[in-house]
Amino acid sequence: MLLLSVDGLHQSDLQWYVAHHPASALARLVDSGTSYTHARTPFPSDSFPGLVGQLTGGDPRTTGVYYDVTYNHALLPAGTTHCKGAALGAAVNFDETIDKDSTRLDAGQGLAGLPGSILNMTGHPSTLINQAALPVDPATCKPVQPNQYLEVNTVFNVLHRDRLRTAWSDKHPAYSILQGRNGNSIDDLFTPEINSDAPAGGDWTTDNASTQQYDHYKTEAVLNEINGFDHSGKHRVGTPALFGMNFQSVSTAQKLPKSDGLAGGYLPGTRTPGPLLSKALNFVDTEVGSLVTRLQKDGLASSTTVILSAKHGQSPIDPTQLTRIDDGPIIDGIDKAWAARHPQNTSLVAQSLDDDGMLLWLSDRSASATAFVKAYLLAHPATGNTVTGGSRTLPSSGLTAAYAGAGSAAYFGVPQSDPRHPDVLGIAHQGVVYTGGTKKIAEHGGASGDDRDVPLIVASAAEKGRGRSIGSQVETTQIAPTILTVLGLNPRELQAVDIEHTRVLPGIRHHRD
Repeated sequence: MLLLSVDGLHQSDLQWYVAHHPASALARLVDSGTSYTHARTPFPSDSFPGLVGQLTGGDPRTTGVYYDVTYNHALLPAGTTHCKGAALGAAVNFDETIDKDSTRLDAGQGLAGLPGSILNMTGHPSTLINQAALPVDPATCKPVQPNQYLEVNTVFNVLHRDRLRTAWSDKHPAYSILQGRNGNSIDDLFTPEINSDAPAGGDWTTDNASTQQYDHYKTEAVLNEINGFDHSGKHRVGTPALFGMNFQSVSTAQKLPKSDGLAGGYLPGTRTPGPLLSKALNFVDTEVGSLVTRLQKDGLASSTTVILSAKHGQSPIDPTQLTRIDDGPIIDGIDKAWAARHPQNTSLVAQSLDDDGMLLWLSDRSASATAFVKAYLLAHPATGNTVTGGSRTLPSSGLTAAYAGAGSAAYFGVPQSDPRHPDVLGIAHQGVVYTGGTKKIAEHGGASGDDRDVPLIVASAAEKGRGRSIGSQVETTQIAPTILTVLGLNPRELQAVDIEHTRVLPGIRHHRD
């Protein structure tokens, strides 16, 4: 089973690309498989809940994973060494900030000759996590590892228990969360740090050519795994039963206003990819084609199912809808207004995560505090800038709705006492991106169709001309039980599948059928 995530890719992007490139690798996948044309990601539409959902079968209510950077009212802050009597409440950062050295592509391993030597990076990146940057469990007074934070098991756990080899490639060592609570269920986890310093300047996301270079390292790793080696290509270990990677090139081409001399995003007033995004789609198509070709050359095509989807989409597609709003003054205004009534608490907002939605965790979770924040957000307009640099003012802090306290908990389907869910949730107006600058024209994390409507293809690498389309609504969380079903295993061995009754994708049969 080869699982591929093209981060940022919309179903409309895939349809456009296949229509304009009928001989492409992506078109061949569509032609040889089942396309689910109304698939959607979990909410929030971030990389972490998106991929965790694909590999557990669960939404944040069950997995406990709401974003890569969140807050937990039941943990202690990173660095806490004297836990008895310490005040609860901690940021939970599972991004590049927990690397031993986030400036290095190897996350601090110390490899010589980077970036060319990156395939020598360890396949056990949990060793590259700075323990002092992790939240602390008050019961044990020890750091909480990313995999320990996940509340359910993963597909990798089930396969590893059955002694099947597993591998994955992604963008931060924090993706060791996919190991599941049991840990060590991914035999080969390759996670070069995408937010490290790139040779062209900035990090690997600030220039699309750099992102493509970065993605190609992961493609090389997967090609080595198809050949029966580990990601480095140096040790013969056998082709994994489940392996794959994510691509970032489409995502950065959607976000960047301009890169490599080309305009990013989509043509104004349309859903048509512009020149930079078209180039990124061509790149991904070539990379996917190389993976499928290698499967065919190695005689693995007839026994390999390819699943292609996305962790998340990107919003807005139409750049004329873009309104960039600086969330800093909004958060400062909340804290200042609360402190005027409660001078003992000058920082009501303990953590904010605002991309194209608003997730707030509060230092005071009382009904009065959460209601206060909701009322503040809905009562204050916000002024931002458009894609052309003009000014645009929107009501209600750029939100169409806000949920607070019990309302936020109910929105996610968890008890109000759950320590992980945002205390206040804001649903952004279409096109709003919370950012203080002008360096991005799209973002993800929100609830709109642009954020959540992604492609989902289940295809054989060997078959041709058997493509079909299923238009019923499906969720990307259904990928997890589908993987186990195709591999001849029981999908109900996944705890989230059992809890949420997540179904196998329609039309999928047992691999031996």
